[in-house]
Amino acid sequence: MSLALLFLAFSCVLPGDNWPGFLGVDADLSSDKAIPVKWTPSEGIAWKVATPGHGQSSPVIWDNKVFVTTTDGPKKDDYFVLCLSLVDGKELWRYQLKNTDPVENSVYVSRAAPTPVVDSNGIVAFFESGDIVALDHSGNERWKRSIAQQYGKFQNKFGLSGSPVQSKNNVYLLIDDEGPSYLLALDKATGKEVWKKDRTERKSWSSPAIQTIENVQQVIVSSAGSVDGYDALSGNLLWTFSDVGGNTGTTPLPAGPGRFFVAAAGGRDGDVEMAKKSNMVMQVQINDGKWSVSPKWKTAEAAPSWASPMAYKGCAYWVNRSGLIYCFDLETGELNYKERTKQSCWATPVGIGEHVYFFGKDGLTSVIAAGKEFKLLAENETWDPNSIVPDTKAGEKEPTEERRRAAASFSGPTQYGCAIANGRIVVRTGDTVYCIGQ
Repeated sequence: MSLALLFLAFSCVLPGDNWPGFLGVDADLSSDKAIPVKWTPSEGIAWKVATPGHGQSSPVIWDNKVFVTTTDGPKKDDYFVLCLSLVDGKELWRYQLKNTDPVENSVYVSRAAPTPVVDSNGIVAFFESGDIVALDHSGNERWKRSIAQQYGKFQNKFGLSGSPVQSKNNVYLLIDDEGPSYLLALDKATGKEVWKKDRTERKSWSSPAIQTIENVQQVIVSSAGSVDGYDALSGNLLWTFSDVGGNTGTTPLPAGPGRFFVAAAGGRDGDVEMAKKSNMVMQVQINDGKWSVSPKWKTAEAAPSWASPMAYKGCAYWVNRSGLIYCFDLETGELNYKERTKQSCWATPVGIGEHVYFFGKDGLTSVIAAGKEFKLLAENETWDPNSIVPDTKAGEKEPTEERRRAAASFSGPTQYGCAIANGRIVVRTGDTVYCIGQ
């Protein structure tokens, strides 16, 4: 099964007019009353739009414009940034970028996996080849570069999927790879390097997060055997925690003041036993003038597949590949319940108002009541499963029978990610963008 294309989670935040990046970080808040709870393929889908090639990134939204990235060609020859109208799905513009490091287009290699970031000045799109481009809101190129050509070719055979995060002035890229590994800050206005911090070589697909702790804005990285906090302005390493393993795919989302989640699954880096001890809420603070980092609480039972654990209304939610939901008390770690949804969940739950949404891999979205008691409110299909014709050629080029069988998991559409704004939920599969709402 492909690893890179699975680590495409999205997170719990309230919906607003803008959804500026992976996980909806820094989304503007607005009323949740217009967000739909129930829909069907024939009622509640405002529009759907086919995209060129294939894309695994989540959409982002700014001022009623939806941005998605894709790649196309037998060797992922071209990358695309599409701008769609949130109102009716009309394509407003598209930008095409030649891939500087073509590789075989396969379900086992990430395909336009990193989610872009957008702000009032425009969008910054990063691709697994190392190509990165900044565009204004009209689709005009502001700058572009290849960090792989400058700092070294990426070696991970499954590709790169870590999404960039942004501050007011910078965009941050985590390159944890079997080749050169580093955390890089670029100036959003010019694309020039602000700072670069080398890291030990490792294999990971996780994305960083930004959180202000003890009045210091930090880039927090949970990746393949360590959790690290870097000063966002200088890049200086403030603290590190190394008693973890298997943390190669999830994002350290906030879990309260100075707290965030660390999550791991066995089998990804060979440290199965350590992974069982690595699902927790972490606490970072300053004691006697020094940074201190330690687990606030742990869970030995819950383990994610690809979804990051998230906090919402006093609860912490984990969901695994079989759709089993674990709900804990956010403060104490006490288990409130565990219940199963009908589909595998690769994406992090999204909390909206009094509801929590679980976007199933195969298009069934389960909506439950937020809180310490499990209550299923709706099960919504975004597309009719009977209308899907499986792609029987999905893995025919794979070199082994094992890989060809595993490729069958990708013979149909997969819900990769969402963005929420102005009463609408935008979800995307590899080749289609759906808008749910009135």
